[in-house]
Amino acid sequence: MDSVLLKVQELSYSYHTLNGETPALDRVSFCLYRKEFLAIVGPSGCGKSTILSLIAGLLTPGSGGITFYGENGHQPGIGYMLQHDLLFEWRNVWQNVTLGLEIAHKDTVKNLERVRRMLSDYGLLEFQHKKPSQLSGGMRQRAALIRTMALEPDILLLDEPFSALDYQTRLTVSADIAAMIRKAEKSVILITHDLAEAISLADRVLILSARPARVKAEFPIHLTAADHSPLAARRAPEYGQLFNQIWEELSNENN
Repeated sequence: MDSVLLKVQELSYSYHTLNGETPALDRVSFCLYRKEFLAIVGPSGCGKSTILSLIAGLLTPGSGGITFYGENGHQPGIGYMLQHDLLFEWRNVWQNVTLGLEIAHKDTVKNLERVRRMLSDYGLLEFQHKKPSQLSGGMRQRAALIRTMALEPDILLLDEPFSALDYQTRLTVSADIAAMIRKAEKSVILITHDLAEAISLADRVLILSARPARVKAEFPIHLTAADHSPLAARRAPEYGQLFNQIWEELSNENN
């Protein structure tokens, strides 16, 4: 296993409303390693997305902390991809995927060529002048990931990015996106309700309890699959046993 890139320690958080305080997280602790694909699953509403918002700096922890271990003491860059692609309809695909570079004043020839290669690799180059509404759901999600990766973040936070897609498209797009991420050697935290997706994509799966969430269990994923594709993973001999073990943990939590 590579070195630690992110450490979450005793992280707690509560939402404050007019009706009072609602605890969301209760002393959550885990690490993310370099080049690791980590999936987090748990009951609906248990606080999975809250963890990503805290890591991204969109929320401030109630207690506990998040420590980053970037190169040369610098905080790693973070890319955040949501369930909805949030592509702007008034911009074409090329203008959407290069928006981050434009805002950060990093739209250099080298960076733009790198984005062009990603568009080509994942079948979007010929659609670069199309508007988002002219793309399929899978194409929009590929474009959203390319936009997220354009700034070369060290950590990718994926909040149920495939949940709006139909099953067949979901398999294809998740395979493409996983391949893109592994090729770029990024560290990933994936939030998902789909247990099969978590097992077939991740190196490790964390199970959260019901709210207020805590880490209930951890499952390293070691599959003797022909390749890293989700479909090959689901055919691996170890897949069924892992699925049943994790499902049992989740079922106990939901009961």
